[in-house]
Amino acid sequence: MKDTPPRKTEDNGGIMLMLLIFILAGAFSAIAKEMGCVDNVVNLTLSVLPGNFILLGLFVAACLVSLSIGTSCGTIAALVPIAVGIATTTGSSIPLATAVVVGGSMFGDNLSFISDTTIMATKTQGCRMSDKFRANIAIALPAALLTIAVYLFLGAGIQADTSPGGINLLNILPYILVFVLALCGMNVIWVLMVGICSAAIIGLYQGSMTAETLWTATQSGILGMHDLIIVTIIAAVIMDQLRKRGAIEWLIMNMGRLVSTRRGAELSIAGAVIVVDILTANNTIAILAVGPVARSISYRYGIQPKRAASILDTMSCFAQGLIPWGAQLLIAAGLASVNPLDIMPYLYYPFLLGAITIIYILFVKKYFLLFSKKR
Repeated sequence: MKDTPPRKTEDNGGIMLMLLIFILAGAFSAIAKEMGCVDNVVNLTLSVLPGNFILLGLFVAACLVSLSIGTSCGTIAALVPIAVGIATTTGSSIPLATAVVVGGSMFGDNLSFISDTTIMATKTQGCRMSDKFRANIAIALPAALLTIAVYLFLGAGIQADTSPGGINLLNILPYILVFVLALCGMNVIWVLMVGICSAAIIGLYQGSMTAETLWTATQSGILGMHDLIIVTIIAAVIMDQLRKRGAIEWLIMNMGRLVSTRRGAELSIAGAVIVVDILTANNTIAILAVGPVARSISYRYGIQPKRAASILDTMSCFAQGLIPWGAQLLIAAGLASVNPLDIMPYLYYPFLLGAITIIYILFVKKYFLLFSKKR
């Protein structure tokens, strides 16, 4: 069977969208902190959760939010400031708390029915989202449970403040609006804009901010993302040149020639989507590029579409959750004021997701199905 080369993809709009998210996320984080929103959410969290459950609580919250809204970037933009505030108050590691949110955000990015990676994976492999979800949960859930166990162990030494500061529920409203609107399916750009406007209005109304401090906070938040914006632009130019020179097309067109077994076919699909994601720093584009050839290879070696879609999605999220030039780590690092490389050692969920996917490929054959040639 002759493989059909995937069409070339242009992602200039995606890069511009990423840069706009960086800018809005930085502005929202700075304004929310200036008007007291972050401090109040931190105080509320510390008053509810004991110290040894704080990391677990952050991870579960990130999992649920990302699963509901289908975007890891939106989840990171909303929760990292809270994670940083909690880490600062409890004296725990800021890179660790930031990594907890990043890992949880990738859980929902991988599994959510409204995630662009889920939509792209099921579309390219020709399977239903519900079927892909059932195959995918067999990989993602064990990884999440093992991650929870790790965070319970690491959280044992965290001592929460037994007397957190006061809580003003009105100051928490911007985050409530962000979560509710995101859960309703609103685009992350509009969600962040609503968050910015609501935080500014409440801050001005309560007198916790003036017009001058509002402007200063907005500027500082945006300027705080400056380095990340520059890195993103440079990376985008490099990846675009690789695409134009056919490096990605060459990779995915030749991957099928290197395998002769069904297990090898699945490993080649996993390897190809990882490499393309590293080159493009976009898991959706990686799935779109590799998907057509992966579907042809799956048919040839009798791999069910739902299994192929699951492998594509999990391994793209594994790579995307770890690369320091990806949008997720860049946003998280900018909001936490740390180096992306400082976050990487604590990304337990992406590491476990990749490891369990390999185990799934090598040893789990439940979802194999030999197709007849007549199909």
